[in-house]
Amino acid sequence: MTAALDAVDAVFAEHHSRGSAPSLAWGTFERVGLVRFGAAGEGPDGALPGPDTAYRIASCTKSFTAAAVLLLRDSGALNLDDPITRFVPAFDSARLPGADAPVPTIRMLLTMSAGLPTDDPWADRQEALGDSDFDDVLRRGVTIESMPGTRFAYSNLGFALLGRVIEKAAGRGYRDLITERFLTPLGLTGTGFDASVAAAGGLAEGTRWLDGGWRALPFSSPGAFSPIGGLFSTVSDVTRWACWLAEAFDVSPAVEPPSPLSRASRREMQQLHRFVPTLPRHPTGYGFGLFVEQYPHGAVVSHSGGYPGFSAHMRWSAAGGHGIVAFGNATHSRLSLATTQAFDVLDAAAHHPASTVLPAARSAQRSLTGLIREWDDVTAQVVFADNISLDDSYERRKEDIAKAIRAVGGLAPGSRQPDAAALLIGAHETSTSPTHLVWHVQGRAGRLRVEMRLTPEFPPRVQTFTVSADLVQAR
Repeated sequence: MTAALDAVDAVFAEHHSRGSAPSLAWGTFERVGLVRFGAAGEGPDGALPGPDTAYRIASCTKSFTAAAVLLLRDSGALNLDDPITRFVPAFDSARLPGADAPVPTIRMLLTMSAGLPTDDPWADRQEALGDSDFDDVLRRGVTIESMPGTRFAYSNLGFALLGRVIEKAAGRGYRDLITERFLTPLGLTGTGFDASVAAAGGLAEGTRWLDGGWRALPFSSPGAFSPIGGLFSTVSDVTRWACWLAEAFDVSPAVEPPSPLSRASRREMQQLHRFVPTLPRHPTGYGFGLFVEQYPHGAVVSHSGGYPGFSAHMRWSAAGGHGIVAFGNATHSRLSLATTQAFDVLDAAAHHPASTVLPAARSAQRSLTGLIREWDDVTAQVVFADNISLDDSYERRKEDIAKAIRAVGGLAPGSRQPDAAALLIGAHETSTSPTHLVWHVQGRAGRLRVEMRLTPEFPPRVQTFTVSADLVQAR
């Protein structure tokens, strides 16, 4: 894992060397929390940024807003299928696209499917808007570009509306609720909604590249649009936030410890609720305040943030708990690309089959390798599910294995049942799930490719077993 951490640092160092921002700060984390911090450039007072240096995290704030909505849902203060007009009467002025068009619901706003148009440049400049001015905007009418509930379109206005929903349902200010129900209980002491945030490492200055140099940009003040991206935070704090969200996928404790939001609701945030019709490398959707990508091994959760003067990205494996957060103090620094590249390096190391397959799969691997070297019907009866002999007889399977062994010039010397470490010598393993494994057994003139999959029974048995000659060995 040290090599992977070094590679993560190298990705960000190269990104900074290309002039992406005056400073970058990033952190790599696992279940236990932050395991490596890195920085480049000059932070406050000309020093390197630290893990407690605050940056604007922009739209990463949306995950806090979504968590607050679910908190109120769980307490009975609202229903996700309530129309937005129950809490924001001024939205009545919106022109719906047809007589049968539904009024957008809270759920539609959470999943970016309320029919509102994408609005980043405009919304980024609305943060300080007061409540009465926001109501005036709504009363003048809202553009709805598609039938509510039918398609994804990234909407900051939608999350500003959710902020108003939170205030009306809770009977208190949005920023106060976020602070009292999430920031304080989770110990996010370097996180807040304005430039007075008490970050131990100081506050990075937002910049923009203009006329051949970095130009400082003023901070906007908190207001009605703070729910879309108003938080300042640190690598330490956002790591703690991401770990808390990912923790919901850990093995359930006998008694759920006290927490600002239940494990079930945190998992709900990190499910794909609305497909995103883009062209990423992986199928992607929007959950509640978070993007969800389907990697080969499972869901990867993320969100980017971009505000005048700042960029941010957070990304983690829901099942594995490993991830990266990164901040930069420049507009349009393309930090999400670097963070995704770095995460993929980390993810490849974390999801090597040696660390993800079930212990039962390892046990079956040893038994099957022993059967390849010397078939034993007693062992076969114990290891194989009933379908194995029905799908193809033991005699035919033994003949096919012997043919494959002859094709690779016989097996290389080895024990009858080598341990997992011996199996890995000179061989590359792959796996698509904890109950699936492909590995190789070394021959004198090639190697055998072995694939197996376990049944859903408990204890599981082998339901798929294939052996074939692989004459071209991977170097």
